[in-house]
Amino acid sequence: QVPLVESGGGLVQAGGSLRLSCAASGRTFNNYTMAWFRQAPGKEREFVALISRNSHGIAYTDSVKGRFTISRDNAKNMVYLQMIDLKPEDTAVYYCNKEGTPSSGYWGQGTQVTVSS
Repeated sequence: QVPLVESGGGLVQAGGSLRLSCAASGRTFNNYTMAWFRQAPGKEREFVALISRNSHGIAYTDSVKGRFTISRDNAKNMVYLQMIDLKPEDTAVYYCNKEGTPSSGYWGQGTQVTVSS
């Protein structure tokens, strides 16, 4: 497993921006495709975005495409999610993890994003 610490969440008005960070420890970090997930109140955790080990493969869920940008810095063992034009429906706890991590796998604490209307 790769220890994970998410940060950068907060309270923002609709239309605002936030930049989330994920610190991922471990010498094999740069061998993994990493992803962001989110879980809204009372909802299942859902996929948001992924980025391959060398940033050549990137994918987003339709609801965030054009607004969110995923990136990584392997030298710093960091993954980022730049979010612009935030909407109330983006409100959720955001998690980073290895691509394909099951619900029963290891997950960090996440970081709360709250978007007010």
